[in-house]
Amino acid sequence: MGALSHVRVLDMSRILAGPWAGQMLADLGADVIKVERPKRGDDTRSWGPPWVPTHSDRRGEAAYYLCANRNKRSLALDITSPQGQEIIRNLAASSDIFLENYKVGGLKKYGLDYDSLKKINPRLIYCSITGFGQDGPYAKRAGYDFLIQAMSGLMSITGEKDGNPGAGPQKVGVALTDVLTGMYATTGVLAALASRDQTGEGQYIDIALMDVQVACLANQAMNYLVSGNSPQRLGNAHPNIVPYQSFETADGYMVLAVGNDDQFAKFCHEAGLPELAQDKRFTANDQRVAYREPLLEILQPVIRQRSTADWIASLEALSVPCGPINSIGEAFNDPQIKARGMRLDIPNPESVSGTMPSVANPLKMSGTPITYDTPAPLLGQHTKAILDEAGLSKEQVALLLREGIISDR
Repeated sequence: MGALSHVRVLDMSRILAGPWAGQMLADLGADVIKVERPKRGDDTRSWGPPWVPTHSDRRGEAAYYLCANRNKRSLALDITSPQGQEIIRNLAASSDIFLENYKVGGLKKYGLDYDSLKKINPRLIYCSITGFGQDGPYAKRAGYDFLIQAMSGLMSITGEKDGNPGAGPQKVGVALTDVLTGMYATTGVLAALASRDQTGEGQYIDIALMDVQVACLANQAMNYLVSGNSPQRLGNAHPNIVPYQSFETADGYMVLAVGNDDQFAKFCHEAGLPELAQDKRFTANDQRVAYREPLLEILQPVIRQRSTADWIASLEALSVPCGPINSIGEAFNDPQIKARGMRLDIPNPESVSGTMPSVANPLKMSGTPITYDTPAPLLGQHTKAILDEAGLSKEQVALLLREGIISDR
């Protein structure tokens, strides 16, 4: 039994931020019902290639969709119809959590906003995920991860330093704002569940991608707030720690992550430069930050003389943090990643291999371990079962199918 096996989630979100939160709750054992449009479903179902190979002529699911929807059940339902809205209200009456990422006010016209559903179920925890939040001058704007990375300041500190080849603002290689928003949403609804245990009342959660990404600027946000100066792009270098960046080696690149003065002294000894650790410009980290460029001019030619593997073996023996810059394929073949079981193969008769690849949840829980019961569902795969649980007769379900208000696999 999962930690949330007593919890039902009505997940009316799509794309990534909301589904990521829904998958996290599902991994923890919650019964997550993913509500999708009939015939079309979540937009990410079509965001391929790559597609999962199947036994039939039917195109398999897109890898993008699979990343955020395992352990859920799919209900394909037209919520623009009065019948669809009544079904959602029926399900909300017996649900604990309601996730949605419609535009501000988008569900009110269907009577599916928080105020309406609260009357049916005062214990409901209703989480709205939007680009910019429920108020403010941008509230009605659509928000996408790439746009938020730009507007929040994240892209201004990501990319090669001005003046270097390839300089310019860059987005992060993963839709990180969406993922972080999903994690904050998960934290919020779990906190609301804990509060409900004390008060008996649910509550409304307003979470915005823009707010999340500004909050996740972390030390760079504080660097600005304390100094009044906007941080600049430094490529792979760190604004507050030196040397803490990538370096070219004899056969590629490595990351050197010196976190304190003792590690710096050990590195200097291994590099054949013990005098640097005694140089007043470099003995303490704050001085190394001030004299960053002169230090790098000394270190880079020396590091370039030895291979990546040689440096890593030598420095790891001294407990100086370092490592290779892996491709994603190399990361999944790393012995540590394998030992931690971060690749999954979930049984799935639809795929040619008989399994569906997935990435494990990083939580390792001793009492209520994460389970991987099902891969991401086919569109409408559980429609009939969910409606049966909701008390609809076979005749009612058949009528809804004929009218196109629902669909099944």
